[in-house]
Amino acid sequence: MRPLRYSINVTLDGCCDHLAVTPDQELHRHAAEGIAQADALLLGRVTYEMMEAAWREPAETGALSDWMEPWMEPFARTIGAARKYVVSSTLERVDWNAQLVRGDLEQAVQRLKREPGKGLATGGVKLPQALAELGLIDEYEFIAHPRLAGHGPTSFAGLSKPVDLKLAGRRELGSGAVALRYVPRR
Repeated sequence: MRPLRYSINVTLDGCCDHLAVTPDQELHRHAAEGIAQADALLLGRVTYEMMEAAWREPAETGALSDWMEPWMEPFARTIGAARKYVVSSTLERVDWNAQLVRGDLEQAVQRLKREPGKGLATGGVKLPQALAELGLIDEYEFIAHPRLAGHGPTSFAGLSKPVDLKLAGRRELGSGAVALRYVPRR
């Protein structure tokens, strides 16, 4: 069964708003490596739409957006090429190498996990909480940034029961951020 891996950037006070951290070249490389370790991305509607709006055009046209640094291009190409499964009950259709996932979330994700391959990657806030509630996440990565945001959403707020985790690895990034990888204690 291929594993489902979750990754999120967080500030030291737990904020996971993507605008609360300042991405750099090493962080983008780390994220691209994580995506490349998966056969597909499993995204909720909000994360899918946010990623598509930011990264789609550069990956397809080869032209960088005005705001994009040249070192962001490999990440744009990696996420653009990735197969995407989008969990949504409101979207009518998706493209950008994506397919809608409908119906029972647990059954749909179990089916995806049973397919052969390297794994699935997910991120965001709402969908991962639902996946954690169902016990479907096999690996959690929290990239803790040396910043206090003082606001914003937190991951897994409102989880119905604790999920005990065991440290499986750590990687220090040049920015001072630390990627902490955990697996559930079962």
